[in-house]
Amino acid sequence: MPSFSPAAFRRVVRASAIYDILVTAPFATPWTFAWNWQQLSALNVRFGGAALPPFGTFQLLVACLMGSLVLVWSALRLSAPDVRLGRHDGVARFLFSTWMAWALHATGAPLLWLFLVPEFAWGVVQWWPVRRER
Repeated sequence: MPSFSPAAFRRVVRASAIYDILVTAPFATPWTFAWNWQQLSALNVRFGGAALPPFGTFQLLVACLMGSLVLVWSALRLSAPDVRLGRHDGVARFLFSTWMAWALHATGAPLLWLFLVPEFAWGVVQWWPVRRER
């Protein structure tokens, strides 16, 4: 089975961190989240789904906490990309993918595919074998 060199794997970990920053930053504050939620709702409708439900204060708090936490986690992986952090991130992505698949099953919201597929793919690539450094 092919494997990553350690340097290539570090690039993967960095790339996944950059992806997370770009995708998650709009979830980090109540103001950016409100705008982002409207855009996601419109996109879900365009894909044939229903408008997304409005968020209450507590749901918004949880979303912003998650967004903030992912941004900090991304900054850590960006500044210190290594196999251990990549493996942990892969586990987190498999967990997130599981909850996204559950939500997709429960709601049928087509928008979830835009998050589920890359999330699972990043998990797979961060669990791909890495050659040992000599």
